[in-house]
Amino acid sequence: MSERHHPDEVPLRQRVQANPRPAIVWTAGFALLLLAEFGALATVLVDLVTLAASVVVNVAHLATSPVLPGVGAEVSAFLASARDVAQALPTLLSRELIPNQGYQTSANGPWEGTFLGLPPAFAWGLRVFLVYAYIFVFLYWLWYGYRVFVDHYRHADWTPRDDVVRRMRNHRWGQFGLVVVVLFVGLALFAPTVSPTTYEEDVLSPYGNQVQYFDEEAGELKETTVGDANLQSASRGGTNPELNTGPMEYDEFGRFHPFGTMPNPGGDLFTFMAYGARVSLFIGLTAIAISGFLAASFGLITAYYKGLADLAVVVVSDSIQAIPAILLLILMSVVFNDHWIADFYNGGLLIALVFGAIGWPALWRAVRGPAFQVSEQEWVDAARSYGQRADRTMRKHMLPYILGYLLVYGSLTIGGIIITTSALTFLGIGINPPTPEWGRAVADGRSYVVTQSWHIAFIPGVLVVLVVTAFNAMGDGIRDAIDPQSEGGEAATEAAAAGGGG
Repeated sequence: MSERHHPDEVPLRQRVQANPRPAIVWTAGFALLLLAEFGALATVLVDLVTLAASVVVNVAHLATSPVLPGVGAEVSAFLASARDVAQALPTLLSRELIPNQGYQTSANGPWEGTFLGLPPAFAWGLRVFLVYAYIFVFLYWLWYGYRVFVDHYRHADWTPRDDVVRRMRNHRWGQFGLVVVVLFVGLALFAPTVSPTTYEEDVLSPYGNQVQYFDEEAGELKETTVGDANLQSASRGGTNPELNTGPMEYDEFGRFHPFGTMPNPGGDLFTFMAYGARVSLFIGLTAIAISGFLAASFGLITAYYKGLADLAVVVVSDSIQAIPAILLLILMSVVFNDHWIADFYNGGLLIALVFGAIGWPALWRAVRGPAFQVSEQEWVDAARSYGQRADRTMRKHMLPYILGYLLVYGSLTIGGIIITTSALTFLGIGINPPTPEWGRAVADGRSYVVTQSWHIAFIPGVLVVLVVTAFNAMGDGIRDAIDPQSEGGEAATEAAAAGGGG
């Protein structure tokens, strides 16, 4: 009998009522953190709902009725209005509160339009610092909430989860991966805030937006389109400094570029990378969600029924793994080039679906052994003998046992998805322009690697390697925390120490 159903255990609600102060303090702090960025969080949520609704409407339209286009248009209009409302909601850390785009009134004069008259580099740096401070405070508060539960409301004095947490807190390699992953996810989620310029100005509509700057030769303020400014400040290699805007430099229009600028038609590289992180994160999480769901489902079915069910899944998984993944991705990209699926993220959804469809066999093989192991336990046999439905037995008694393995191997797999997506885009068959993707930045800058514009390919390449390594490191940490008998776990470390002692 599980502990949560023990007759002597007091329900959590009653425990909170008996000592409400810690819960109230934590809840109040959590609510304040959400309110501080409520507008930004609501906008991200509406964007996710919009994407899901578009997929549902398109799929339903293919299957059934002619009235759906009208319904789809109404849904799109409603979600567009909802997004406008979400953007109008108060947000503490925003471009409007801490602007970094402005102009000087003279050659060495003060800045106008920036936060407190600071130079754009300082205003941008302050905004980025506050965004990441908010992220880490938010994560700390979640951790503090867990500690409040353990110290004040948990029924048991000790659970196996305590050892998992302790091993993870001592796993420096896993902590390194976790920190870098948090930085990557924060870059993706807060891309509109941390970018030096907006995505619409820099990518979508550069010639529909204006930029003011001080012309030193004319000695007066002038105005030009963002598109023309991007062209003139683009990095084109060579040795002429006028043909390059490198990392941490200003262009001649007074705009600060933390990672420098891109080649023709120009544009800010940091903004490109921030929004490219969104695309990579979307593809990775979507693919892992699909493959993880299929792997868990097939793992539970094959472990519960065995025999022919297991054999059928083995044959199907072997057939899928025999197909070269790159060739299949190239084929699907060509076949669905004019399909509505290819319109989402300019091919991002299609790549995520293909990765999910071909990635589940590897995850299934990772959880097949643990699923078979738990299926032989006496509580599963007892559930069968009492006539419990198969789906309930699998969900209640078997699924929790394999979730940890899915988490480990999923975090190890997502890095491979990100680097493969970048490789496809590098070859010109992944994410189509104008949607940013890190692989295209590497492709655009490969001819400038040995020039003064080395940053175009070097910075994205380093970030790809760093993020993929971080996901692998985080996966290693989770694996060693969950399974102390693993190669890098605590038991292995103690054995090595004992064997090496003199």
